[in-house]
This record gives sequence, structure tokens and C-alpha cells, in this order.
Amino acid sequence: MTQSRTRRDFIATGLAAMAGAGLSAAFSPAFGHAVRPADRIRLGIIGTGSRGAGLATLIREMPDYELVACCDIIPENLQKGLSLAAKNAKGYTDYRKLLDDKSIDAVVIATPLYLHYPMAVAALQAGKHIYLEKSMTYDIPQAIDLVKKVKASGLVFQIGYQYRYYGLYHRVKEIMKENWLGKITHFECQYNRNSNWRFPVKDPKMERAINWRMYREYCGGPLSELCAHEIDVVNYLTDSRPVKVVGLGGINYWKDGRDTYDNIRTVYDYPNGVKASVTSVLSNAYNGYSIRILGDKATVEILRDKAFIYPEITNNARGVVDGVTGATIAVTTQGKGVEVKFGKPGEVELEPTVFALKDFAECVRSKKEPISNVETGRDGSIAIHMGNAAADTEKVQYWKPEYSA
Repeated sequence: MTQSRTRRDFIATGLAAMAGAGLSAAFSPAFGHAVRPADRIRLGIIGTGSRGAGLATLIREMPDYELVACCDIIPENLQKGLSLAAKNAKGYTDYRKLLDDKSIDAVVIATPLYLHYPMAVAALQAGKHIYLEKSMTYDIPQAIDLVKKVKASGLVFQIGYQYRYYGLYHRVKEIMKENWLGKITHFECQYNRNSNWRFPVKDPKMERAINWRMYREYCGGPLSELCAHEIDVVNYLTDSRPVKVVGLGGINYWKDGRDTYDNIRTVYDYPNGVKASVTSVLSNAYNGYSIRILGDKATVEILRDKAFIYPEITNNARGVVDGVTGATIAVTTQGKGVEVKFGKPGEVELEPTVFALKDFAECVRSKKEPISNVETGRDGSIAIHMGNAAADTEKVQYWKPEYSA
């Protein structure tokens, strides 16, 4: 969802309206009406741009949901959403009016990052269960506060980190626990593209609204919009969060008026000295998305929908290499990669987001906490902000006790 008002105006207006609605009142599970197991969940989507429309496309094929409302302030986006919704679905340009519809059980929020917090708070106040796209919040104070509000609400709150629901990552986590990799010391993560990352703009006045990813007023750049998934994956696979981070970033290629980085390299330090490098480059797409997990017995390389394991060969033959007697011959020829098998035999392969949405429906019906929840979302958001701050200041950023109090 994009808009032409400034971020400050939009948030100020939204918060003022929510205050008028009694935002200071205590949250209560009574706000959300119960959904029986046999019922289809009546769902509204706030933000029907590229990601929101993608979610709507998946949702319309799922028997768990009935998409009954869409909201976007750009007419083309709104019409796209409604074309994917149920017959007679309602369209809105003001998300607060959608939230006023008491027949709606839950909402998907798929808007630019800076809108996540005010919209999530308003949805909690309206008693709606929430599926909020990553990353969770625009800054650290919002992340900390949202944990408190969700915990007080009794409502289901899920963050759109779909890889936590994908069998590939479940199998990798099993492999790690079964010690196939040995002692793990490093994660190497990258999410690269060769693209200016822009959308066409018909009206120059809409430049910052449509291309919000280019501007810090709206998001955290490549760390929040691309690398967020990989940071969350490392947190998930290690059952932890980073202790500190260093980083460097810059705008060295796309000299087009943007003020979010077009390249960033960070190194996160996790408990027990495990390091995770997280990189995004927008001028080269070689190997695009990948995560490599380095152990002293083997390496796992995770790609989009598959993974390979490479055993370490420690008893390499020795001989003369580049004139050096006794050097290791197989320096660059470690074990052959073997594809990691995952999933049950005959199981249909689905887009990972489908698994996340199915679990959201189950959580709404049973009131259980999602795997990707407000606390894991907080940890990911804070790690992103720490990484950007490290690059901005060129100083080490530390996880503070109050972040997880």
C-alpha cells in the first residue's frame, strides 16, 4: 500500500484517530469474537500492492479464508485486490473504516514498513487477529511496545516470516541438531539483486510514495526489505538472537536520489562466538539468495527451494602445490554436494507462504501462539535496526537488556 502523504502526517493522523477511539483503554481478548473450527475466517487485507495482491492470490485458493475486504489508497491496487476477493467484498481507502467492520475476524497488513506499527496497534484495538508482513516495526521502541500490546490483547499476532513454516528449514534444523555439521562457527547470508529496485511512476508527486523502499523515511533499505528473512532464519536455526553487530554500507552504484543503501555488509555476533555475515548488493545478482552454514564436519548451502550438504575432507593428500612441498592438494575440492531431502513422500510442494497462512488460520481457531510471533518478530526487527545503526555510525551496536525485558 502506498500513499502521497508524508510518513509523519499519516502516523500523526492515524494515532490521533486511535486516541479518539480510546487507545489507552486496556486490551482484552473479548474484543475478538471466537471463530469456530468449521468456520471460514473472514479476512481483510490492508495494502494490496505487489505483496498484498500476491497474498490475496494465495488466500483465494485456501478454504480457510473468505477475503471480504481490501484497502489501498491507490485505485489500481485496490481494484486488483478486490478482483481476487470474494464476491461483494468491500473496498476501502481508509484502513480504519475496514477495521470498524465487526464482521471481520482478522487482517493481513501488507503495507510499507513505517505503517506497520500504527496499523497493527489500531487492529489490536479493533479486536482483529493480525498477520503482519515482515519486518515487524520501523524502529526499536515500536518493537518493544508492540510486544506489550500484543501480550495484553489475547489476540493472535503472526509475522510474515514464512520460512519458519517451510519444511526445508525444518530439515536443516534437524541436521544441525543431529550434528551432521559438527561445531558450527559461521553463517554466510546474502540476498543480492542487479536492479535499481524501482517501480514506474506516472505522477512525479507519487515518487516517494510508490518507491518507498528507496527512502529512510519509510523503511530500512535492503536489511529490512531483503535480508530480514535471513536474519530471522539465523535466529530460528540457532534459537537465539545476536549479541552485537558491526557493519558498512553505502550508496555507491545507484546515484538516483535514494537515501537507503544500495549495498550493505554486516557481521552479527551470536552466543558462543557464532558469526553471521549478512550482505545485500543491488548491483550484482550472482547466487542471489543463499545461506551457508559452516561446521567443522560439513557445510549446508540453502538456496530458494533446495539445499545441499558438503562434507569436510580433513585427510587431504599432500604434495607439491605452486612449488610448496607438503601443501594440501585438495584445497578447493572439498566433498561433493548432496541434495538435502525434505518433506513427506508424495507431499505436494507449496509456496512457503501457504504454510504460514494455514498456520495462522489454525492459530486463530485455537488461539495458540504462532511460530513466527511478536517476540521473534521483535528480535528480528531489533537486529535489523542494529545492523543499520552499525553501518550508519561505523561503531559496534550491542543488544541491550531492555530490548528483551
